[in-house]
Amino acid sequence: MTGGEMSADMRELKIEAARAALDQVEDGMRLGIGTGSTAEEFVRVLAERVAGGLTVIGVPTSERTAALCGELGVPLTTLDETPELDLTIDGADEIGPQLGLIKGGGGALLREKIVAAASRRMIVIADKSKLVETLGRFPLPIEVNSFGLGATVRTIERTARALGLEGALKVRERDGKPFVTDGGHLIVDASFGRIPDPRALANALNAIPGVVEHGLFLDLADTAFVAGDGEVRTFGAA
Repeated sequence: MTGGEMSADMRELKIEAARAALDQVEDGMRLGIGTGSTAEEFVRVLAERVAGGLTVIGVPTSERTAALCGELGVPLTTLDETPELDLTIDGADEIGPQLGLIKGGGGALLREKIVAAASRRMIVIADKSKLVETLGRFPLPIEVNSFGLGATVRTIERTARALGLEGALKVRERDGKPFVTDGGHLIVDASFGRIPDPRALANALNAIPGVVEHGLFLDLADTAFVAGDGEVRTFGAA
């Protein structure tokens, strides 16, 4: 199988998951709209329904998503104008037990978490490769303030070591330069490997002053639609 064929197959899985999530969208809903390749497939199928008469308004989790929504005609608002949302639909880099997630591979984790927390429900859409028994195979994105970067990274290292976690911490780059989030921050990708106690790590990272947010999304998603092997499986409450 060629890479192009594999890519086409993977995109079809993302579209299948996006369509399953679209079935949960009702007329008049206020939607949080995620970031990343799977979320973008959701934007495309949502735009088709909007063109057909569905009335919704969305809060995008990134400038990239906002641009795609604008291009395809999905009406947008902001959390300042619409602080309470009915439903957020977003992708994930990993889906673990109890729908714990790792997110942030696309660099939008701060806005994604703010939008998810403002929603009554969160649906995750993904292909089956994102399912894991224990979170941590995907490097954990940690959004940090640029001020005091070195000190913050060292504190993250010490904090992780106290929890039995070790691995490379790398400041994310793009085109040879530090990647800067929509919020003006940097991202440290932490290759911890298996994270046996995500909640303990989340709490410890939250206590570090230079950490703005991290990619452990716990107790936020209540449903996941996962496509693979000719079907879309539902995890959690549909």
